[in-house]
Amino acid sequence: MKSFTKILLTLLLSITFAHATAFSKDAKFRTVAAHITAEQPLTTGSNTLVVELKKSGKAITDATVTLKAFMPAMPGMPAMSSKVVAKNLGDGKYRATLNLAMSGTWQLHIYITPKTGKKSRIKTTLNF
Repeated sequence: MKSFTKILLTLLLSITFAHATAFSKDAKFRTVAAHITAEQPLTTGSNTLVVELKKSGKAITDATVTLKAFMPAMPGMPAMSSKVVAKNLGDGKYRATLNLAMSGTWQLHIYITPKTGKKSRIKTTLNF
């Protein structure tokens, strides 16, 4: 019985880790909050992010959401950026695929344009 319990516990932990997100970050500006996740760890190249947006605790469901990731120019290297309009998944979630040309710290700006109300921007960083 003791072995069966250990096997069951190991199986449950394995399933939990298999379904966990590989990247997760929270960002906020005033009353607007973003929870950013990715199923895979961030890497050079194509990265799909899901952004869950809330304003004063309520899901933002009626907005156009644009993500812009950029890295400023450095000596011997030009500035890099990736900008994309996110797809509305419903219930305040938006999915976008960004192309991050190299590892390092990228600035991420999330532009939220609701159909009614004031436009807002959340700033954060992606580091890998």
